This record gives sequence, C-alpha cells and structure tokens, in this order.
Amino acid sequence: MSWTSAQQSQWHGQHAPHGQTQPVRSSAEAAVRAHSVRKVYGRGENQVAALRGVDVTFDKGAFTAIMGPSGSGKSTLMHVLAGLDTVSAGQVFLGDTEVTGLNDAKLTRLRRDRIGFVFQAFNLIPALNAKANIELPMTLAKRSPDQQWYDDIVQRLGLSERLNHRPTELSGGQQQRVAIARALLPRPDVVFADEPTGNLDSTAGAEVLSMLRASVRETGQTVVMVTHDPVAASYADRVVLLADGSIAGELFDPTTDSVLDALRHLGG
Repeated sequence: MSWTSAQQSQWHGQHAPHGQTQPVRSSAEAAVRAHSVRKVYGRGENQVAALRGVDVTFDKGAFTAIMGPSGSGKSTLMHVLAGLDTVSAGQVFLGDTEVTGLNDAKLTRLRRDRIGFVFQAFNLIPALNAKANIELPMTLAKRSPDQQWYDDIVQRLGLSERLNHRPTELSGGQQQRVAIARALLPRPDVVFADEPTGNLDSTAGAEVLSMLRASVRETGQTVVMVTHDPVAASYADRVVLLADGSIAGELFDPTTDSVLDALRHLGG
C-alpha cells in the first residue's frame, strides 16, 4: 500500500499571541470539538490549570495528531474529548451530542457505542485470544458484529492467522493491531489513540501508523492521536499544537522536519 507524500506543510499560530486559537468550525464538519474548555486540578495554592479555554475542532474523516511539550495538556485534552475526564468549564461535543452534558449512564453508552480507544499499553485481556479481544466491545454491548466488516478489518490488519493466539503469543505490533481492530469493529465516530507506538520498535510502529492512516483514507474513519513522536505525527493530515494548556498553532500535511521545527519554537 502506498500514499502520496505531502508536498507542503503550514504552521498557523507560530507567532500568534499566547492562547490565540483557530476558528471553531460548524458541527456539520466536526467529529469532535471543544468550546472554551478549561480543566483545573487541585485547589487554592495547589491549583494547576491543565487546559486554559481551549477551542478546537477535529474534522470527520481526518487523522489528527495532538502534540506539545511535556505538561502542555495534550493527554488531558484527549481524555476530556473522549469523555474519560470531566471539564472544569466549557463544552465538548461528539458530533451534535454534548458530551459534557451527559450523566454517567449515557456517557458510558456513548463511550461504548461511538468512541474507540487505542492505548500505548494495548489493554488486551490476557485470558482471551485475539478474536475474543477484538469482539469484546460488541460482546459487552450484547451486539453481533457485522461479519463482512469484521472479516475486512482482520484481513486488512493481517490478523487472520493469529485469531486463536493469546496476547502473550503475539508480538507487540500484533497486539497493537488487535487493539486497533477492537477499536474499529463497532464503527465508532472517533478513534482516540494515546501514544499508540510508544511501546513498539520503529518497524512495528510504522506498521501501526500505516494501519491507522489506511483506516482514515479507505473507510473514512476519524482518528485523533496524542503523540510526542514527530515521525508518528508526520502520518497525520494535521497536527494541533498545545503549549501551557492553550492551542499554540496547527500544521497541515506535516513532515517530520516541520513538526520538529514547530516543537522547537514551542520549547518541546
């Protein structure tokens, strides 16, 4: 499988005042968006502002990476977007659904039915084989997977011969591919990937990133990935840059060099 190399990258906001953000696009274009989101940990003198009024939109059918220096708020942003953490102020929307307005039961259903997760630690169940791990979200939801879609995912990810193997019998790259298949199977609105190549060597990491990009290009999946790796970010369509809990700019058609240059300006 091959893709056309990006010919140009663009960084908006490099010289913008601290905290300046890009316009928030309409919900019709947005898979997930944040409006004036703040997240504060602690109280009083121990209070830490992880997010400072973030406005950002992640388009449908796009692969977006979130990057920034350590402590910039990138993981916190992903967690509030995915409904894994609450906000101190502001709103998060998944499509037209306000995530920040849901009670616990509705939030659980939304995460189960409309959000997929791919984490650095794979989070596979050791006692289950690859097939059972892939089907786990559907099993918990008491739903039967679309067999054609299941077969397509398994074949696309090269897992057909590994379905009866448990995680300990799989390589790191194979385990992460199982985690990707598990995230894609319910056809979620958005797949969130948190440092998905952090525990992989460069070869396995490139394989996983290619799979995520292919899921966007070929099936219209929306992927939002947090990463510290400029090489990983270069697989995305767009990079959103954070610094001190605020949007600091964005890159389109990123390359490894353009990401490195942006991070140098941010102090990352």
